[in-house]
Amino acid sequence: MIRIICLTDVGLQLARRLQHLLNNASTAVNSEVCFKPTPFKKGVQGYFTQGDTLIFICATGIVMRTLAPVINDKYSDPAVLVLDEQGQFVIPLLSGHEGGANEFARQVTELLQNQLVLTTANSYLKPQYVVGMGCERHCPEQVLQGLLDQCLIKAGLTIDDISAITSIDIKSDEVGLIALADTLQKPYLTFSAQTLSLMEDRLSTKSDYIFKTVGVYGVAESAALYQAQQLTNNGSELLLNKHKNKQATCAIARSYSL
Repeated sequence: MIRIICLTDVGLQLARRLQHLLNNASTAVNSEVCFKPTPFKKGVQGYFTQGDTLIFICATGIVMRTLAPVINDKYSDPAVLVLDEQGQFVIPLLSGHEGGANEFARQVTELLQNQLVLTTANSYLKPQYVVGMGCERHCPEQVLQGLLDQCLIKAGLTIDDISAITSIDIKSDEVGLIALADTLQKPYLTFSAQTLSLMEDRLSTKSDYIFKTVGVYGVAESAALYQAQQLTNNGSELLLNKHKNKQATCAIARSYSL
């Protein structure tokens, strides 16, 4: 869920405009305008802790004072953007890299045709994104597509940002994954358990069950991390930790190139 929070009538006009643009840009976007939520502090903190992407149209000081008690870390906090009431500037305030705020801010900038203000490191580098997926045998393409769509929204990305879909080599013949990559016109790459084990220390969680089954502690994260690193010959990191539904897992990794 994307929540656009505003406190004035001028801000409300911008919020409704942005909501319209977001909805037209992607049918998968679920956004809501929150005008003067009451009680403000409790309501906003609740949105944040449940993982909603937040767009504030107000002063950054208000945002920071409100969210300070519930901020955890850049790996788990949702993306937070701040816009001025005139809609001239977009600032990714929290979770710029890991939470996808920087990329989402770029998308908002394109929609509003305004100025992006980046204050984080690596902003002069080009990010490369890779999707990693694992699934039960014979998992339908539509189930995989649904999970991928959810993950892209949470990361603030579109499928156009993704360079490849990856998995472990025992899934090299997985019909659903092959069909998904073909539909999206993305390369489908798989790697051996031995290769993916090189990423073990970067995983957000480790599953003993998955290790006993396929020989690595996590398929989606490992595959995404490995291919992202291969793209740039630089280190890679998880942009979005493993998410799952009943039949599949999905993660998104990132690396930077000049």
